[in-house]
Amino acid sequence: MTVLVTGAAGFIGYHVAQRLLARGERVIGLDNVNDYYSVQLKRDRLSELQRAHPDFRLVEADFADNAALVRSLDGLEIDRIVHLGAQAGVRYSITHPHAYVQSNLVGHLNLIEFARHAGARHLVYASSSSVYGSNTKLPFAVEDRVDHPISLYAATKKADELMSETYSHLYRLPQTGLRFFTVYGPWGRPDMAMWLFTDAVLKGQPIKVFNGGDMRRDFTFIDDIVTGVVACLDNPPPDDGTPKAGGSVGPHRVYNIGNHRSEELMRMIGLIEAATGREAVKEFLPMQDGDVKDTYADISAIQRDLGFEPTTTIDQGVPRFVEWFRRYHGV
Repeated sequence: MTVLVTGAAGFIGYHVAQRLLARGERVIGLDNVNDYYSVQLKRDRLSELQRAHPDFRLVEADFADNAALVRSLDGLEIDRIVHLGAQAGVRYSITHPHAYVQSNLVGHLNLIEFARHAGARHLVYASSSSVYGSNTKLPFAVEDRVDHPISLYAATKKADELMSETYSHLYRLPQTGLRFFTVYGPWGRPDMAMWLFTDAVLKGQPIKVFNGGDMRRDFTFIDDIVTGVVACLDNPPPDDGTPKAGGSVGPHRVYNIGNHRSEELMRMIGLIEAATGREAVKEFLPMQDGDVKDTYADISAIQRDLGFEPTTTIDQGVPRFVEWFRRYHGV
């Protein structure tokens, strides 16, 4: 049987596909390879997958186009699904709202409908820590109310959780939603702070530091994230009527997946400076619309249920990212 990984050309999707292939799974990657950020970076990730695993199969299609999704997967026996494809980015949702409705709402519905009709044994999907909005209680726990998103991106991710809950209730479709917290590492996304800062520091350009640097993030290294995703995939929630993480009594769990450490933004910048051997030129700016001051993951639910234990601190992870960045760009 086969695992379908959506967003396989993306940051987390690439790494999840790589881990599954390395342990002998048959993997089909689904991606439309759009130009939200560098298409070349996405192609390079795919080339790495295909070089290391010639049996990896890529389907180029937009899962927000239901006819194209069904047509492209027709006849394939798909056993489990890791749905990581989405329109990402909090700030981009301020200026491009329709992209989020299409990819994150219509696309998510298409995937859970496909999973239902395909008889998938488990669907693991990407939510986001952004659903916590401007909650002030830290750390964020899956039991917290998340009724006040401060970006459309966050609203679409909460809506995805609600749609998945409905499908688990109506059709007993086993699902696990993962609220990711600031994922970083090799092959990362160029729209995220760690990439932007590293690139600017190496070029001697200023970095934009929002809220005067008074921000904290639960930075989570990609290897830890992948370990958590795969553990979830291997452990579908039982349909036994008991309350699950996130509150569902159906076969649906929602987990935080983070490092359970909230680090100061300025400390992360300092680690980039140390890894590059250069001091950052800092441009201090106010908080941006849709952004939050602090994130911090309570991961007790996924620890309890699956034994998830992140092991990589930013002291270890940031230099590994910078080393990869310099190698990839030849700088």
